Amino acid sequence: MFAQAEPLLRQEKLLIIYFVAILLFITVFSVVFVIAFQRRKNKFLIERLENQQKFENELAKSQIEIQEQIFKNIAWELHDNIGQLLSVVNIQLNMLLDKTPEEHHEQIKETKNLVSETVQEVRNLSKVLNNDVVLKNGLLNSLHLEIVRFNKLNFLEAQCQVTGDIVPIKSSNEIIIFRIVQEFLSNIIKHAKAKKLIVLLNYKDNSLEITAKDDGVGFDISKITQNSGMETMKSRAGLLKADFSIISKPGKGTSLYLNYPYGN
Repeated sequence: MFAQAEPLLRQEKLLIIYFVAILLFITVFSVVFVIAFQRRKNKFLIERLENQQKFENELAKSQIEIQEQIFKNIAWELHDNIGQLLSVVNIQLNMLLDKTPEEHHEQIKETKNLVSETVQEVRNLSKVLNNDVVLKNGLLNSLHLEIVRFNKLNFLEAQCQVTGDIVPIKSSNEIIIFRIVQEFLSNIIKHAKAKKLIVLLNYKDNSLEITAKDDGVGFDISKITQNSGMETMKSRAGLLKADFSIISKPGKGTSLYLNYPYGN
């Protein structure tokens, strides 16, 4: 009787082993399948995100190229048309000076000086708008011209300081950096009601750190719209893979921070 029971027990044990083995196989297969599926899903999401970022970068580059061409066209118009017209006005004033009574000469000379200053301002403005000129002058000289222009306009007292050993930067990136700072300076003129402005460029070992600060009225950053100049600056900084931030509070002025890694 015991002899007959032993084969049955052996068969039951084998069935249990087979059953456990099948369950283990199904479990392992399910885990492998889930892991493979998750990896494939993650790879797809990563590729999708990379493609989205590439698309956004290409779109931003296209927008910047369009803006630069518009700036260049405006610069040409200012230099060739407005500048020429103002030069003609100066010539007419010279002719008028010889034909008018002496008591009017001083007023005409003052007008001539004003026209000459306007011609110079138009030329300076055309230089900072034309990316070819910015490429030729470089970042530091272009910023210097912009600061000089601001001081001549008597809107505020502006200064620019440079520290560290100057590191050569890719020309196309210099233009983007300059446009970011230029946009910030333009917003100061339009909105800040500031009396003082300081721009600091610190050439560090691995990056160029730029800070700009005014003592103006400031603003509430949470109320800035996506169509603002700050979004334009942010998208330009993204192309450089640079850290960018704007800090401002009502009554506390506004600060710009940009940290550009040399390797990008």
